[in-house]
Amino acid sequence: MELSVYKIDGTESGKKVVLDERIFGIEPNDHAIYLDVKQYLGNQRQGTHKVKNRHENAHSTKKVIRQKGSGGARHGSLKSNIYVGGGRVFGPVPRDYRTKLNKKVKQLARFSALSYKARENAITLLEQFEMEAPKTKEFLRILDNIKANGRKVLVVLPENSKNIYLSSRNLPEIRVISVDEINTYAIMNSNSLVLVDGVQDVLVSRIRC
Repeated sequence: MELSVYKIDGTESGKKVVLDERIFGIEPNDHAIYLDVKQYLGNQRQGTHKVKNRHENAHSTKKVIRQKGSGGARHGSLKSNIYVGGGRVFGPVPRDYRTKLNKKVKQLARFSALSYKARENAITLLEQFEMEAPKTKEFLRILDNIKANGRKVLVVLPENSKNIYLSSRNLPEIRVISVDEINTYAIMNSNSLVLVDGVQDVLVSRIRC
């Protein structure tokens, strides 16, 4: 797949880039994408949810009613879950939601997501640029020039740039990450993918055979 590299003013730079078929042209594996996204979302969870079970509840241990003769069921404690303020049955307890995934499966998932974006013609290549200071309006102007300022835009940089990141920080529909931070969830959760020239070379260099 061959794409033109655009300048920040929206015109073509004249440079053409052929995207590697091993990354942007494979047959997407939906199950690998599912596993990687599931792991990513699970790793974001704190797992600190907690309720009090019956044995942790502070209530009187006095027997509620006598064992026999009441005509009703037997009740032994106000800590029972059938009473207001009693312990909760099978409630959530602290746990770790992190899971492990093979590196090759993660790579397959990431390349599958990129291949989906290539199929949808949702990838735009942008020349490398720098910002002297954080300027949100200037950053938005660049995206408008390359017609990428739509809903949910993911901008991937070859390396971290503090000023570019700060320029996009308060834009809820735009996310800027470096190629080191790229992940399957971020790709699939975006409608448009802007790759700054050089990202494709870093991805090729990290292919695991």
